[in-house]
Parts: sequence; structure tokens; C-alpha cells
Amino acid sequence: MYSVRLWSTRHARGMEKFYGAFEKAFVALHPLWNWIGYERVEKPIAAFEKVAKGFLFDCKMCGQCALSSTGMSCSMNCPKTIRNGPCGGVRANGHCEVKPEMRCVWVEAFAGSERMVEGKKLIRIVQLPVDRRLEGKSSWLKVARDKNPPPPKPAAPAIAAKPAPATSTTTKAP
Repeated sequence: MYSVRLWSTRHARGMEKFYGAFEKAFVALHPLWNWIGYERVEKPIAAFEKVAKGFLFDCKMCGQCALSSTGMSCSMNCPKTIRNGPCGGVRANGHCEVKPEMRCVWVEAFAGSERMVEGKKLIRIVQLPVDRRLEGKSSWLKVARDKNPPPPKPAAPAIAAKPAPATSTTTKAP
């Protein structure tokens, strides 16, 4: 797995092109996902995503994928799960202080982002903390949902005001 992960960052530009096309196609399928029901397709899509991204990137299925922003290097592979750049323990040879046999995920991320067209810009985007409620969920479906917000709910029809009941304004003589 580790050697495939390194291959993915070395080929980040090609992966970026592939992912861009894949994302467009997946987002275009929103009407299908919506028709079937996002809840129903979550498990099979997440299972497929886990296999594909697990093989290519050693993905940890955090549900908030940032591969396109991190040079195709999954930041969740960091033993400290640091999501926004390297810690202070990167060794002089670029290896991790916790796992000395492994190159720092962020050293790989910066190298991968240099190879990408949009990578130099995207790696500077600060990633939000991981929402643990999304772990194991499909980030592909999340992107499809996020890029296709639900249509606005129609405004409630205006209710015509009923005329007030007529009251007698005449007074009776005594």
C-alpha cells in the first residue's frame, strides 16, 4: 500500500485530471442519487470508495476528503492526523518522527501539489477539523450533495383574508 500511495503523489497531475473528470460525472449523477435516495446508496458507494481510495491513497475514509488539496496525499495517514501541514518533528531526511521508516505525509503532499495544476493554490487552503460523525461515509456523495444544493422550498401560498363579518351599525330606537 505504501508504495502505491507514493506512486499516487508522484503522479498527482494525472490523478488530478482523472479526479476532475470523475467528480463532474459523479456530480452530474445527482438526480439519480436523489431518485434512489442518498441514504440507500451510501453503503455501496462508500464500500467501493474505500477499496478504490484505500488502494491508491491508503485512504482512512474520514468522509471529508482533501486529496485534491493535499497533492493526492491523504493527511489522515499522518500518525498525528495533522490536517494542515507538517508538525515540528519532520526529520532532516523528510521522514516522520513517529514512524521513521515513512516519509512525512506533508512532505509528500507538498511534492504532489507542486506537480498539480491547481495544487500550489489548493494546498494553502486551511482544512477544517475532522468531523468524526462522517467517518466511514462517502466523501464522493458528500461532494455530489454539496454541489447540488436542494431547491428552495416553495413559499407558502398566500391565504386570502376573509372579510370580517358584517356588523350592524344601526341602532334601534327605544
